[in-house]
Amino acid sequence: MIVKLVVACALVDEGGKVLINQRPIGKDYEGYWEFPGGKVENGETPEDAIIRELKEEIGIDVSSSCLAPLSFAENMYDDFYVVVLLYVCRKWEGYIQPLENQEIEWIRPQDIYQYNVLPADKSFFAILRDLL
Repeated sequence: MIVKLVVACALVDEGGKVLINQRPIGKDYEGYWEFPGGKVENGETPEDAIIRELKEEIGIDVSSSCLAPLSFAENMYDDFYVVVLLYVCRKWEGYIQPLENQEIEWIRPQDIYQYNVLPADKSFFAILRDLL
């Protein structure tokens, strides 16, 4: 069995909305919504990975001091098992822009059920709803 370690970040705006993005056409699980993030590469810490992924996916700079670990989730997909570490961030530099041709939306955590979210990310919304 292949096990993947993945990081995700719930970017939170002043109004308590979180940013989600839709996986672009051509990627595994295209069309599903998720938090920005991705795989932890060899030699990377989870914080280094989320900082890199946020820069690559949406063009923002985040300091590790602005990342707070919140939760984790596990899920068995068809051909791999994933462990997702969720961070929360309320402060970043730069303008958020979709750099991988993905759709992005700011939503209230209680509205997530209107979106087709990756199974591994679904459990995070109850925690975020209570937190925000």
